[in-house]
Amino acid sequence: MELTNKVALVTGGTKGIGAATALELAVRGADVAVVARHLDDGAQQVRAQIEKHGRRCLLIAADMGQPADATRCVEQTAQQLGDVDVLVHSAGGAVRGKLMELTPEIWREAFAVHVDAIFHLCRAAVPAMQRKKAGAIVLVSSVAGLRGLKFGLAYQVVKGALPQFARGLAYELADDNIRVNCVAPGVIRTAFHAAMTPEAKKHNIDNRIPLHREGTPAQVASLICELVRNDYLTGETFTVDGGLTMRIC
Repeated sequence: MELTNKVALVTGGTKGIGAATALELAVRGADVAVVARHLDDGAQQVRAQIEKHGRRCLLIAADMGQPADATRCVEQTAQQLGDVDVLVHSAGGAVRGKLMELTPEIWREAFAVHVDAIFHLCRAAVPAMQRKKAGAIVLVSSVAGLRGLKFGLAYQVVKGALPQFARGLAYELADDNIRVNCVAPGVIRTAFHAAMTPEAKKHNIDNRIPLHREGTPAQVASLICELVRNDYLTGETFTVDGGLTMRIC
């Protein structure tokens, strides 16, 4: 799919991978609806960068843990920019804690933001894509959803659900020429990983990542846009992790 004059919607789009993706989509010619729970100074900076490239930007304040907000995002985008051609679900954050440290409320909220949200977003966005017989959906998972994680049971479970959601929906929508893929980032230079201690970060780089460096949001965003562009890719999950998940020792 060529992105010139297409309409993209990016959740979690004011920082980290989401912000980088929103900007890269604009650089490639798309108008972008940027969704975040709070529209702070970061949101205004993202909008300024998008508009600098001559594209329209719609900022939407919404909580992806609320089904009505997820649906409203798609409807508001359609009203102000046009039907959604590209949907990127990047919203969500760390959910730390072992089994006995997690409350039912934390567990349910993790599913609401990471998994339920994409269900509601897709139900709202897919009909217009079906009418056009074209569309691209990309879900941002994590290598934690593909491998074990010692202190984040809820996080790895919800992130592990996204690749299967992508596979199932990709198969369902293939006849409509709507493609669904997933990216699984590793250690990326974002606020999410900023909480790591210097010792933990050094251990990752020295011992766990074969390329011996962190990734950047722009590198993940570039892959997301390639998944949108390449119209022969669907139902797949692509790691962006410097080789982290390929190692066996």
